Amino acid sequence: MMDWNELEALCHNCHGCGLCETRHNVVFGVGCKTADVMFIGEGPGEQEDLRGEPFVGPAGKLLDDMMCIIDLNRENTYIANIVKCRPPRNRDPQETEQDACIGYLQNQIALVRPKIIVCLGRIAAQRIIDPEYRITRQHGQWVQKDGIWMSAIYHPSALLRDVSKRPETFDDLIALREKIRQVGTAV
Repeated sequence: MMDWNELEALCHNCHGCGLCETRHNVVFGVGCKTADVMFIGEGPGEQEDLRGEPFVGPAGKLLDDMMCIIDLNRENTYIANIVKCRPPRNRDPQETEQDACIGYLQNQIALVRPKIIVCLGRIAAQRIIDPEYRITRQHGQWVQKDGIWMSAIYHPSALLRDVSKRPETFDDLIALREKIRQVGTAV
């Protein structure tokens, strides 16, 4: 297994798919490198690409607010994405693009060693939890894989577009807080 510096250097020099041709910055990840809770999104958007940090645009502000509700923040969690470069026009990352990046994420997970992973949205849930995952039916449900508790909630961008999903997401956040207590994390 690589250490953080090796992994980040390798990721920043990646040319494994066509997304490297249009990126401004590789968006590696941010937060506590020993966090018990890890959030995983699908890929960077425009603001993330420009700044090189995940979840810094409007969806990132909402994610910060969501985490704050349950006493989480960027200092006590780790935040990453499936793909590390922005897909053009914020389209969903293609399977080949996900395949090119998934090793970086797997290494990040191995280094962080979280007790809980929260997938942000359908794409992340399908890649991390189950290819057949249906976010509208399964959000907030818990599964355990490889000793890690995993769940998915609506992506903050989806909540910006459809505020009617916010009450369900609030319930999912409260369930996350309860799972953190059950698992006995250091948050």
